[in-house]
Amino acid sequence: MIGNWLDIGPINQIEAGTARTLPVQGGEEIAVFHTLCGEFFALVNKCPHKQGPLSQGIVHGDVVTCPLHNWNISLRNGKALGEDEGCVPTIPLKVDAGRLYLLRSAVIGGGEAGARAA
Repeated sequence: MIGNWLDIGPINQIEAGTARTLPVQGGEEIAVFHTLCGEFFALVNKCPHKQGPLSQGIVHGDVVTCPLHNWNISLRNGKALGEDEGCVPTIPLKVDAGRLYLLRSAVIGGGEAGARAA
């Protein structure tokens, strides 16, 4: 089962209320968020509005506010909230024994691209 998941490191590498990025060779950069409630989420690191870097936004509850134009994006489903419309792809993430794992097939398309933690 672990072969389906990509180990991206220990949970303590991301402080609560912040995010880190994961460059993906041949794919979209991923932002991994750690909420103040201790939950973890992963999204493509681009706001649907003007492709702002969501990893640099403010995390509040299970929402991130884009640093460019203050769009609020749900960390749970990637959807823009309020009157804004758009959606960011989410990446399945799990925590196991203090480590973060992303679903390999969602990160590495076609099996040839690679990912490395930032």
